[in-house]
Amino acid sequence: MVKVSIIIVSYNVKYFLEQCLCSVKKAIGEWKAEVFVVDNNSFDGTIQYLQPLFPFVQFISNKENQGFGKANNQAVRNATGQYILFLNPDTIVPENFFSKSIAFIEMYPRIGALGVQMIDGGGHFLQESKRGFPTSWASFCKLSGLTSLFPDSKLFSTYYLGHLDRESNHEVEALSGACMLVKKEVLDSSGGFDERFFMYAEDIDLSYRIQQSGYTNHYLSEVVIIHFKGESTTKDIRYVKLFYKAMVQFVKKHYPGGITGRMYTGILKMAIASRALFKVASLPFLKDAHKYLPVNSKIFLQGNKASINEIKSVLFGSNIAVTTNTADEIIFCEGEDFSFSEIIDTMKLSPGKKYKIHAKSSFSIVGSHDKRGPGNVIAL
Repeated sequence: MVKVSIIIVSYNVKYFLEQCLCSVKKAIGEWKAEVFVVDNNSFDGTIQYLQPLFPFVQFISNKENQGFGKANNQAVRNATGQYILFLNPDTIVPENFFSKSIAFIEMYPRIGALGVQMIDGGGHFLQESKRGFPTSWASFCKLSGLTSLFPDSKLFSTYYLGHLDRESNHEVEALSGACMLVKKEVLDSSGGFDERFFMYAEDIDLSYRIQQSGYTNHYLSEVVIIHFKGESTTKDIRYVKLFYKAMVQFVKKHYPGGITGRMYTGILKMAIASRALFKVASLPFLKDAHKYLPVNSKIFLQGNKASINEIKSVLFGSNIAVTTNTADEIIFCEGEDFSFSEIIDTMKLSPGKKYKIHAKSSFSIVGSHDKRGPGNVIAL
């Protein structure tokens, strides 16, 4: 029997997906697993690039962008695993991901789905690792700035459950679709992703329906992954509108009618307009976010010797200097004696630096220094 089916939906992120699959391969180890990549009509040659490198992956190629939920459901229909892991392509998982997460979920029969602690490309904790449902009060606090002012408050930070210790395990309401481990039997009873949600809020909707089916959702702090955030999404005005309209869609579905629903819908519609204006103002500052390493930059290479040599051979003769002391960026070079787990631990312990990751024998280096804009890629 297949223990776990890993499902990844991709859209124009072939290099981030390459690093993700390298980490997934290590995490699978001896587990009986299957991996699906559903490509939503990428124009960057994702399947042509990755299929020869990862023959164990089952690639599904869509002729148009089906959206996140619908694409995941495509793979679910073919999945045979006892567990389904929904995973974003811009993530890095540790080697012990399945041994720890499956062991935890099997300890408690009423757990329907499990999320883990996520950090961004700079090592900072991502609040969406554990969330409450977007009620009218939770949304008001978040959009008014009260959540930011009182991030640890049980009253004002209900959306991110700020009062719950991020280093402890908790039962929570909503999990992130960036990394969501679900029992197949629970998915069968609650249903897969609602395909009416094209993008965003479908993970909250699924979390809600899992609870309605009598199961619980849990946050597991002991497993930490990197989520570079938003590499599949252009951070423009359309993104803002899609996000908040998805929230309106969730409210209309689960809190129909009444003053709560009307109030929430009004709040979110105002948020769409205000955030769109903010996005227009901030776009000039983000336009250069996808540039490679700057000219005459200094980098520090840390990790596996063979992996380091792969990078050195490419950088030889360039304007980029490899240094052993003060550096502009750190490139972690994964290999036999330097694991993804060690990379994640190092980033978490020293957040705020500029990091990139290169898996041994891969053909790219990836990183993300600003969650508001696209990440950085070096193709080897």
